Amino acid sequence: MLPGSLLSPLDAIAAAPSRVSRPDPSMEITLQQDAFLDDLQRRGCLYFWEQASAKTGQVKDRARAEGKDDRRVASTAATGFGLTALCIAHKRGYLPVGDIVQRVLTTLQFHLERMPQDHGFLFHFANMDTGQRAFDCEVSSMDTAILLCGALTCRTYFKGNGIETQIRDLATKLYERVDFPWMLNGESTFSMGVLPGHGFLNARWSTYCELMMLYLLAIGSPTHPIAPEYWQHFARPYISYQDFRYVSDLAPLFIHQYSHAWFDFRHKRDRYIDYYANSTTATQAHKAFCIAQGFAYSDVNWGVTSSDSPNGYIAWGGPPLLRKIDGSVVPSACAGSLPFAAQDCLRVLMHLRQKYEKQAYGRYGFVDAFHPETGWYDPDVLGIDQGIGVLMAENLRSQFVWQTFMQNPEVTRALKLCGFRPS
Repeated sequence: MLPGSLLSPLDAIAAAPSRVSRPDPSMEITLQQDAFLDDLQRRGCLYFWEQASAKTGQVKDRARAEGKDDRRVASTAATGFGLTALCIAHKRGYLPVGDIVQRVLTTLQFHLERMPQDHGFLFHFANMDTGQRAFDCEVSSMDTAILLCGALTCRTYFKGNGIETQIRDLATKLYERVDFPWMLNGESTFSMGVLPGHGFLNARWSTYCELMMLYLLAIGSPTHPIAPEYWQHFARPYISYQDFRYVSDLAPLFIHQYSHAWFDFRHKRDRYIDYYANSTTATQAHKAFCIAQGFAYSDVNWGVTSSDSPNGYIAWGGPPLLRKIDGSVVPSACAGSLPFAAQDCLRVLMHLRQKYEKQAYGRYGFVDAFHPETGWYDPDVLGIDQGIGVLMAENLRSQFVWQTFMQNPEVTRALKLCGFRPS
């Protein structure tokens, strides 16, 4: 059985003209919208509880949307999202709080004491029960950064004694263990990872994307920092689409979302741009881009980002056209941009649930992708796509993830060292 209100149909959420007041008027939502987001988050948090190993805390990379799944491959990034989702579930009472605390402790202990690592960096994929490398994958710089963001959220959220003290100590040790300069490999930008037996990958984190979290964590490290000058080393190319101009790299929409899930870039900028405003523009450009492609896209039905498709996993690009999209809809595109364009994204997500609930909305929320014209519905959900929706929905509703993560002194120090100032 699903916990409590997860069984409630959409029409049980009563429409209400009252609004949930926010300091930022652009983030105000109605009580009906808040109830929808609460249901979406409950289901997403359930994924991170059920589709994780109770022995290691590692979260599956993907699972069947109905919940019955015997695959055993975990993703380090999904586990990072999961640690933050557990903080949200604890705060909102979605799951038994004592069980959550123990799961967080188990997760951090395993990743510090038993998970294979190289200079503190972890494998992209691993067996969820043993932590052993899966798919001959790389030791991943970005996946490690996402895990650290989850761990550091736990460090500042759990404030009690006993087990919660252990949580804080483990999270600190995980962060302080990472040898960030090693992943530079003598270059000016980070390598994307290391293949055992082959060495550093040639691919670098050298152009604006989700890389901001990696650089800021490295610059703020109290034990193995890189110099603040490295913040200047990655490119920030501008693109133009219709009337929109913003920093991007013909990449999927998620690159404008992931670092923002934890780092609060609102009302601040560095010498280059206001990154929050940039992601807001990217979201609006992406909406216009989808609608211009035709298919079934409309004001209430748009959004693609890297996702499953009938032809396998595809990194759907953004404007201007990089890869021809096929009419698929990826709910995490709008869910991950909720704080940037609240009403636009809520309009889409609530419409998708209302129209396609039977096929596309289930135990863990939306399936990863579907095609409303061909009738294809993904049988899976993906941990990172569920995760970005859960975190950004919470940031829209309460700013909880931002407020919690930004209490880490290393984070605020890194932003200061990189020259961020009020915008």
